[in-house]
Amino acid sequence: MLNLGGIFDLESKLSKIKELEKIMSRPDFWNVQDEANKVIAQLKDLKRQAEPVQKVESDMKSISELIEWAEPEDGEILKQINTELSGLEKAMDKLEISLLFSGSEDSCNAFLSIHAGAGGTESCDWASMLLRMYKRWAESNEFSVEEIDFLAGDEAGVKGVTILIKGVFVYGRLKGENGVHRLVRISPFDSNKRRHTSFVSVEVIPEIDKDINIEIKDEEIRVDVYRSSGAGGQHVNTTDSAVRITHLSTGIVVQCQNERSQIKNRATAMKMLQSKLYELELKQRQEKSDKHNQQKKKIEWGSQIRSYVMHPYNMVKDHRTAVETGNVQAIMDGKIDAFLEGFLKWQANQG
Repeated sequence: MLNLGGIFDLESKLSKIKELEKIMSRPDFWNVQDEANKVIAQLKDLKRQAEPVQKVESDMKSISELIEWAEPEDGEILKQINTELSGLEKAMDKLEISLLFSGSEDSCNAFLSIHAGAGGTESCDWASMLLRMYKRWAESNEFSVEEIDFLAGDEAGVKGVTILIKGVFVYGRLKGENGVHRLVRISPFDSNKRRHTSFVSVEVIPEIDKDINIEIKDEEIRVDVYRSSGAGGQHVNTTDSAVRITHLSTGIVVQCQNERSQIKNRATAMKMLQSKLYELELKQRQEKSDKHNQQKKKIEWGSQIRSYVMHPYNMVKDHRTAVETGNVQAIMDGKIDAFLEGFLKWQANQG
């Protein structure tokens, strides 16, 4: 069982909740709406963390009292105790996962980018399959998804795509997806029905809080505008509304084409650039301990973090955590939580 006292300081969280509730009770609370919204968001986050712990502690107390009063011959109470213990174990497993969100950016929304690698059309199709997988996962968790940038493959699928997923602890859940994903299957594009191996890279970065100040001067960037090529409809594609920003000193490139407004696309692209520069700064500061950011490798054989095999057998296996399943279709339908949770546990053990 999880040692709550050693991991989670409940008293300090409850004290902070009372402090924020006191702030919210002030008559001038809504005078500065941005500040008020920030307090509300912080309060929701603290309650999200504290309430499950309180519930588990309450359930543990109730079970202890049942055990104390139970007699060996009282079958019904013993049965009730076993049922409640089983429910408590599941609740604590779930709670343990939530307590692993210890990173300062774990609560953020996330930009998720997918880029086709070695494998041509087959790789582009694999990129579109992964895009569908992550969208299905987001939908099942009631997270919202915005398409930021989309570059279609020459014949099929996707060369590159960036989406913004918004929800509770999205970055914390998805950060382990950074790396190369490998697919082995009989290619639908091969008339000889041969087995093909394809590679796609996935990059996940947090959408940083607007209060984090990453200063970007005009002379540090190059801004290009071009006509959108995504699947947003004719109104998107009729003007040079898409924006590409290159950060000259680092070579980081971001682009956005999901809006018909060039101004809006530039604002979104700048936000992505700030997030990438913030992540780069963290990486430079914590290079020795930040194993997660050392996983970016060449998109080809030998660098994959996970393999998805559809022929000659069915298996999905994470090469870091050893989590695996034979139900490939469920994974492609977005049921990836076992892999996400496996990474969080693996990461905690690395420390």
